[in-house]
Amino acid sequence: MAVSLRCFLRSGKNAVSAVRQRGFHKSVPAAVQVNVRDALNQAMDEELERDERVFLMGEEVAQYDGAYKVSRGLWKKYGDKRIIDTPISEMGFTGIAVGAAMAGLRPICEFMTFNFSMQAIDQVINSAAKTCYMSAGIQSVPIVFRGPNGASAGVAAQHSQCFAAWYAHCPGLKVVSPWNSEDARGLLKSAIRDDNPVVFLENELLYGVPFEISEEAQSKDFTIPIGKAKIERQGNHITLVSHSRFVGLCLDAAAVLAKEGIECEVINLRTIRPMDVESIETSVVKTNHLVTVEGGWPQFGVGAEICARIMEGPAFNYLDAPVTRVTGVDVPMPYAKILEDHSVPQIKDIIFSVKKTLNV
Repeated sequence: MAVSLRCFLRSGKNAVSAVRQRGFHKSVPAAVQVNVRDALNQAMDEELERDERVFLMGEEVAQYDGAYKVSRGLWKKYGDKRIIDTPISEMGFTGIAVGAAMAGLRPICEFMTFNFSMQAIDQVINSAAKTCYMSAGIQSVPIVFRGPNGASAGVAAQHSQCFAAWYAHCPGLKVVSPWNSEDARGLLKSAIRDDNPVVFLENELLYGVPFEISEEAQSKDFTIPIGKAKIERQGNHITLVSHSRFVGLCLDAAAVLAKEGIECEVINLRTIRPMDVESIETSVVKTNHLVTVEGGWPQFGVGAEICARIMEGPAFNYLDAPVTRVTGVDVPMPYAKILEDHSVPQIKDIIFSVKKTLNV
């Protein structure tokens, strides 16, 4: 009996030891679906918690949870001193935010739409963007100007402009234009931590769109470096470069073209200024063709800048055809739905331009 018990115990120990040595297969954690609105909300929440100098101010950001509910729950959590409702006076509250940044705080200044930032452009350009240079680097202005940018739906000429080229024209500003939830989360955290003024251009039509976020991106320490583009799809026939909502349209167009044997490389700029020209050049050297896609007007736009940089750089010698731009139409945005659809790039416009560039 005693011998049998010893054998059982010995075999049990060996079995446990074998299990320990063998180990178990660990499955990769599934990515989580998060919409862009919640990704922005999480980023602000984590940065408000991380740094007591961070605060949010703007119209209806507190008790109403934001016009687009991006700041939902933050006022209840952080109170009146960190989440501040302002009067409808962009020039006034933007000036307060810039002054607070100069005094050592890290404000997030929300515009209900970047169309309204025109009311405060003197504060953004002359006060925020130029102060570091004019003070010989002594005075930093760590501030984020954020809100929806570009065409929405049915809001006509005065509420549909893309300001990417407007603000990217000005030295002293960093200009960020995220596409998906991971972009929004990682880039907003980087913008808040940056010691320079950052213009953070969101898109109203993307707020409710869910995207997968990797396990890495769910970390509170996750950031995306400002000034680095991302290749969203590999290809070897033609390069598509875009930012914000139109990255998604480029991917949709690329999926259609792939069925016809045309492989598009899709680059998500993520940052407009400083622009990651190196990534674009590397792709053009590989594909020998380039199409830029944006929602803004054509003259002096983001696509025009990309064309100039490629023409002036080493990648120009690798082009087999002229660069093609797909842009918004050069008119104020119409109100009628059918005219609005004709005024911003559609998937069919991207496909047409790709085939034209490739001469197929």
